Amino acid sequence: MATKAAVKQNTFSWEGIDKRGQIVKGEINGASVSLAKAMLRRQGVNPTKVRKKAKPLFSAGKKKITAKDISIFSRQLSTMMNSGVPLVQALEIIGRGNSNPSIQDLMGSIRSDIESGSNLSDALSKHPMQFDDLFCNLVSAGEHAGILDSILDKIATYKEKTEAIKGKVKKAMVYPSAVIVVAFAITALLLYAVVPEFAKLFSSFGAELPAITQFVIDLSNFVQKWILAILAVIVGAVYGFIQAKQRSKKFKQFLDRTLLKVPIMGPILVKAAIARYARTLATMFAAGVPLVEAMQSVSGAVGNVVYGDAVLKMRDEVATGTQLNVAMRQTRLFPNMVIQMTAIGEEAGSIDTMLGKVADFYEEEVDNAVESLSSLLEPIIMVVLGSLIGGLVVAMYLPIFQVGKVMGGH
Repeated sequence: MATKAAVKQNTFSWEGIDKRGQIVKGEINGASVSLAKAMLRRQGVNPTKVRKKAKPLFSAGKKKITAKDISIFSRQLSTMMNSGVPLVQALEIIGRGNSNPSIQDLMGSIRSDIESGSNLSDALSKHPMQFDDLFCNLVSAGEHAGILDSILDKIATYKEKTEAIKGKVKKAMVYPSAVIVVAFAITALLLYAVVPEFAKLFSSFGAELPAITQFVIDLSNFVQKWILAILAVIVGAVYGFIQAKQRSKKFKQFLDRTLLKVPIMGPILVKAAIARYARTLATMFAAGVPLVEAMQSVSGAVGNVVYGDAVLKMRDEVATGTQLNVAMRQTRLFPNMVIQMTAIGEEAGSIDTMLGKVADFYEEEVDNAVESLSSLLEPIIMVVLGSLIGGLVVAMYLPIFQVGKVMGGH
């Protein structure tokens, strides 16, 4: 589905006279004053004043729209449409019922586009930051098949499950990283602020320090001397890493390929990619999206460039008549069980059902792997923290113990 160029939406304050002759006022979203007036007339309001609403200087009240918000929106819209609530009214109810001004604006913009004659998929496609191609393709398929409420329910379930798997993978990667960063930050603080005080004390002893203590003091002197350079290198490295990941496809391919080979973490990422592949393809196939078209969206939803590129190659092979299970086998990225279940699904004409079972299995596998990883990492992290902090404490107090022993001997 071709994505239309996004039209900038503005908020207008208006006053007018309704069909009963009463003065009414409110706000409406539109691309221009003339379009806003036209929308008001279609609603039975004769506008007398329409002014562009000034944007506040500080928009602290606006919060970012998250994937969870979009999932909740899908579920709410599905429930209302299934209950017979008209689409425009449902969008208005969702917008008014949400405390986040960003969602209120989003609902208002979508509602205005639909009132202007657009269908829902086109209205959503004007907001690519919130509704990606996969979402819009599924909605479009639901509109054409006349089962929009059912499709929105499937989208909500899909979003909930994919966000859950993302959260588990993020937990597996962020938790140990955060602990290591905190450990090194504490160590750096001790080296910069605490160890120099001990060094001043030791200088009055006039005796040779133990090797470990001298090493820590030398390391502290280095940190004090080069602290700004060290911080600059760390900040530069982090910034360079983020930029390279965002802008260089080769670097992202290298990174994703490397992460898949990392012990313990690699298998979790593989299972997560397979779960997202199976869940996305099952959802799109169940919605009636043609297989080749569906795989284009699936490639961007697997969360890993290696698997994303493999799905695009599979799409090209399927387009020439190759069976999906054969194309999957040729990538050498999918376990035999996944390939066999896909083959059974193709023979039975129930690919969406079989892929859904694959997704359920691998989502549970990721859940179990993350729990096991957390249990395994806790003692390892305690050992690392104990070694770093305990080593510094021992190094600093060792000379004091030795002086006490010498004085005790006299």
